[in-house]
Amino acid sequence: MTRTKEPEGVDATAESAFTSIEICAGAGGQAIGLHQAGFRHLALVEIDQHAVKTLSLNIEDHELWSWERENCDVLHADVKTFKPFQDLKKGAGLLKRGELDLLAGGVPCPPFSHAGKQLGKDDERDLFPAMLDLVAELNPRAVMIENVRGIMDPKFSDYRDWIQARLQSGWYRGDDGEQAYDEGLGYTVAKWGVLEASDFGVPQLRPRAILVAFRNDVIRDLKYEWPTATHEEPVSIAASLEASMRERFERYSKGIHAERAQKAFEQWLRKARERDAELKGKGGGIAPTLVGGSKKHGGADLGPSRAKAAWKLLGISGMGVANDIDMCVQKQSEERDLFGADGPMLTVRQAAIVQGFPTEWDFFGGKTAQYRQVGNAFPPPVAKAVGVSIIDVLKAARERDQKS
Repeated sequence: MTRTKEPEGVDATAESAFTSIEICAGAGGQAIGLHQAGFRHLALVEIDQHAVKTLSLNIEDHELWSWERENCDVLHADVKTFKPFQDLKKGAGLLKRGELDLLAGGVPCPPFSHAGKQLGKDDERDLFPAMLDLVAELNPRAVMIENVRGIMDPKFSDYRDWIQARLQSGWYRGDDGEQAYDEGLGYTVAKWGVLEASDFGVPQLRPRAILVAFRNDVIRDLKYEWPTATHEEPVSIAASLEASMRERFERYSKGIHAERAQKAFEQWLRKARERDAELKGKGGGIAPTLVGGSKKHGGADLGPSRAKAAWKLLGISGMGVANDIDMCVQKQSEERDLFGADGPMLTVRQAAIVQGFPTEWDFFGGKTAQYRQVGNAFPPPVAKAVGVSIIDVLKAARERDQKS
């Protein structure tokens, strides 16, 4: 197979010494960021068959993922039934209890999302218990768990207490309302906080709650540093999407739509830039949070009415997702995709730009399946920042232990 140009931002000199297993891997947003930080994946576990194929085709296609081609199992599996010491084939020889550097996962967000019923642990999609079972089984040096900001709400304080107690020992309130004590799994929760994606160059309002924990023997005399913002000013939608919007409209630079296409592009760019100027110093002209929906709810549009209104102010229609450039021409869907009253709709590729995916990362499936993968993703630049902060501790621990 012909190898494509490598995704931007990947560190070609990164060592393959730090290993990871990731559950709920989705379309690879977290996997990309952790890979860029220096981790090499022994397994990527995902239940959605389209996302599994997305992961597989990109690992096969990108040269800098050659380590994963040889050593990483992309598993179509339910996390609740995932058995790492039985299910890994390629990475089986490298997996030993206590020797994995990182267990990571963006466990499902709907149980804690403000957009849902916030059923928490009572939601059948809650996978925190399964994640903690894997921590017990694998005993990795570090743990990273990502979720929506909603899990930090006061209503989930008891549940957070239980998660922390399960990791590092402590008291929590049980289902019966009584205090209970867990001896823990031998970890220290170094940080459980919220990072805003726009602080890391992602042109979107996307706060994510991230838990980072280290095994006690790793962190014992070391200090963990929470990632700091890489961008003083947010990257605007106007700047992020100008090139891709221009490419879409330029397909109609000749023919009956030529004048209309030029005007529509200029109108979009002006509106997006004006919104950015209006919000300078107040967050900039960035996008609202992209949502991917779920198998139960949602579809290929840009979210609830409030989100659609925010997109409209950026000159973009949030009523659906556009066909890509070639399909738009083939289906003659330009009236819907490009020339709507509220502005052009986003393509899946543009939604991926808004999420911070590398331009060369491809997605498998139909338009709705692809958009769901993108909309549910963890932005790679944020995952990279967290990954680097974890590797800093792992490197320091390794150097310390080698000297002793």
